[in-house]
Amino acid sequence: MPTTKFFTNEGDNTLLAKFQNIIKRLNIYYFDALVGYFRASGYFQVREILRAVQQVRILVGIDVDALTAKYYDKGSEIRFLADDVRKDFEEFIREDIQKSEYKREVEEGIIQFVNDIASGKIQMRAHPDKRIHAKVYIFKEKDKHDEGYGRVITGSSNLTDSGLAGNFEFNVELRENTDVDFAVDTFEKLWNESVAILPIQAGEIRQKT
Repeated sequence: MPTTKFFTNEGDNTLLAKFQNIIKRLNIYYFDALVGYFRASGYFQVREILRAVQQVRILVGIDVDALTAKYYDKGSEIRFLADDVRKDFEEFIREDIQKSEYKREVEEGIIQFVNDIASGKIQMRAHPDKRIHAKVYIFKEKDKHDEGYGRVITGSSNLTDSGLAGNFEFNVELRENTDVDFAVDTFEKLWNESVAILPIQAGEIRQKT
């Protein structure tokens, strides 16, 4: 009996586990995420899994948490600093985090988040249309080939801590190149329409553009 492509975050069959398995099996170079909601907790969950991925793009349609917005801005600032100033700037961020009630793993996740933005590994954009509520995750190898160069996961999970493993979700993993191609083309269209800034509410873009 063939195995279903669907999974529901039950037991060990979580979205987080799917991320791990895909990156372990394939030589993933690109990771794109289109989500309605993004929470810093979601990135902190997957940051180690995505360490070997060379380019990460996250496109948000509706809402980004204040923590992400705050430290994305700091990461953007760090990009333009000279090397001899970067360490002082990172220490400022670390001290800022330590004054808050964050756990150590959250602190480490934020520092990695900021460094990934500064290096250009992570790009984030917000789409000006608040109706976008899709949840699509695209994994691609560097070069396209006929043997299956990527994977697409779509369903109900946002890139949040609960969406990755906590909630009951209903997702499906697609492996055919035609499905990957369709997802890639749609993502690129939306990415090109998006704005390279990160407000807390995507609706703010509508007032500024």
